[in-house]
Amino acid sequence: MAHWQRKRVVVTGMGAIAAVGNTLTEFWEGLLSGRSGIDTIASFDPSRHASRIAGEVKGFEPHDYLDRKDAKRMARFSQFAIAASKQALADAQLEICDLNAEQIGVIIGTGVGGIRVLEDQQEVYLTRGPSRCSPFMVPMMIANMAAGLTAIHTGARGPNTCPVTACAAGSNAVGDAFRLIQRGEIQAAICGGTEAAITPLTLAGFASMKALSTRNDEPQRASRPFDRDRDGFVIGEGSGILILEELEHARSRGARIYAEIVGYSMTCDAYHMTAPVPEGGGAARAMMLALKDAELQPEAIGYINAHGTSTPANDSTETKAIKTALGAAAYRVPISSTKSMTGHLLGGSGGIEAVATVMAIHTNRVPPTINLDCPEDECDLDYIPHHSRESVVDAALSNSFGFGGHNVTLAFRRYRPTAS
Repeated sequence: MAHWQRKRVVVTGMGAIAAVGNTLTEFWEGLLSGRSGIDTIASFDPSRHASRIAGEVKGFEPHDYLDRKDAKRMARFSQFAIAASKQALADAQLEICDLNAEQIGVIIGTGVGGIRVLEDQQEVYLTRGPSRCSPFMVPMMIANMAAGLTAIHTGARGPNTCPVTACAAGSNAVGDAFRLIQRGEIQAAICGGTEAAITPLTLAGFASMKALSTRNDEPQRASRPFDRDRDGFVIGEGSGILILEELEHARSRGARIYAEIVGYSMTCDAYHMTAPVPEGGGAARAMMLALKDAELQPEAIGYINAHGTSTPANDSTETKAIKTALGAAAYRVPISSTKSMTGHLLGGSGGIEAVATVMAIHTNRVPPTINLDCPEDECDLDYIPHHSRESVVDAALSNSFGFGGHNVTLAFRRYRPTAS
């Protein structure tokens, strides 16, 4: 038992930048319409690569959020994080000032940080010599800089950190922020994930692992979670940010409440560098512990945003894990993988998918898994194929699993003025 009184924590604002839209409204409408944001890579020439497709963010203008000098001195993943954070603060109508700055934290996860900066500067080093490398290379590249720069540009002076747990990083960030507020250490947090890893070297590395889809002639049909013809994930980019607040703090300022975050758990497979435990034991434990933390029964779950990467190993294993965690209720719960539309944002995925999960509760609409034409035999749950669905969602889970065996589950529920 905890020796501290648990505070209730609610979601009061969100920001989203992804291949299907650069605002919360665009993002959610894009998901509900079943629109794929995946296309042939335009940011560099991918012709030498086995996989030449990605979920690139389109039309993003950093100068809408940053002056040109600041934007030039930061990597794209940090630009995304600041932009989505400013969107979320505006959505929450939360102003940061000297009176509350120390009570507002920033926790933003990422997988690989400013890898494009590193690639570009390595080229400078090789062709022009060490003296020509940028003095901004290191602060642009390091993974924690999205969180640090977001604090600088918003004024938040509370706890500031950056989980780097591969594809679980964004969910860890939301969960860690939840715990800080729940324990009464801060009143609010800017939290989520960000990634901008669509680069030549990243693509080459994942392709060498045979992890990426090579359905290059049909980009929008390439990400197909739970489908028997899936052949790997499609890399995406962007950022999803949530404003979490202690309930009484939110109430005192009349904030709109999207949902309440009620559970968080993390486990480890301790099994393999990249592959999940075959029966999904670690992922199942994460879901069961999140349900326990949230004091929710499996029957209460009205939606699961699956990790659903469209890789042969993940999708069948996650299906087994859901069955283990939810029992008979697994066959009744709507499940979808929004990666079918956004691509896989790596360390940013948990943030953008938490946004989608909260919006499902807020709107009673669940986004689809597109391209699910022929479900694999082992993938026999309700994956909401092709089209979004109206469905009452009183509670929901969001799963994120990362290389190294990291498993994270977040639990959200509809906000009720009383805890019962």
